[in-house]
Amino acid sequence: MVTALYASLLTVLMIWLAFEVIKQRKLNQIAHADGGIESLQIARSAQSNAMDYIPITVILMGLLEMNGANVWFIHTTGLVFIIGRIIHAKGILGRSLTGRKQGMIMTLLSMVSLIVLNLVYLPFDKMF
Repeated sequence: MVTALYASLLTVLMIWLAFEVIKQRKLNQIAHADGGIESLQIARSAQSNAMDYIPITVILMGLLEMNGANVWFIHTTGLVFIIGRIIHAKGILGRSLTGRKQGMIMTLLSMVSLIVLNLVYLPFDKMF
C-alpha cells in the first residue's frame, strides 16, 4: 500500500516536531502548557498545526488508494503534501511568513486534489 510510505514519512515529521516541543520544554523548564515562553508557543504551534492536517490527509490518501486510483496520483499528492508540511513547519519554527504561506498553499492544494480525486474514483456502482 503506497499510503503506508507517506504515513510513515509524515510520522517522522510529527516526531521531529514533538522533539522540538520537548527541546523547548527542557530548555525553559516548562512542564505544562507553554509558560508564556514564546519559543515554546512557536514549537507547540508547529506541532499542533501538523496534527490538524496530517491525519485527515493520510486517510484521504488511503481511501483514494482503496478506490483504485492510479498510484501516481497518490505519489504526486503525497509528495506535494509532505514538501508543503516541511516548508510550513520550518516556516513556523523559523518565523518566516513566506514559508508558512507556501507550505499552506501546497498543503491545501494536495488536500483539495485528494477530495476531487476521491470523488472521481468513488465506486458509485457499489454504493447502492
